[in-house]
Amino acid sequence: LPFNICSTALMTYIFAHLTGLEADEIVISIGDAHIYKNHVDQVKEQLRRTPYAFPKVIIAQRGQEKVEDFVLGDFQILGYESHSAIRAEMAA
Repeated sequence: LPFNICSTALMTYIFAHLTGLEADEIVISIGDAHIYKNHVDQVKEQLRRTPYAFPKVIIAQRGQEKVEDFVLGDFQILGYESHSAIRAEMAA
């Protein structure tokens, strides 16, 4: 799920850049969210954390006209912060 959220956000920024619009909000609907019994403590830890501010995404203005025109160097992420990882064993 984290990869899906990240890739969706990146594509939203790319499409906004190509159309001259500003990326605003992503809404994700999850159909089968569940918590395994052996992950309850980890979920409680996650819920106790205060989220950090969203980072800022800067895209270089190189005259990109289509998705394929973007390269890794076009993107800069400013102000990204993350909490330490929460380890959990695989559910059986």
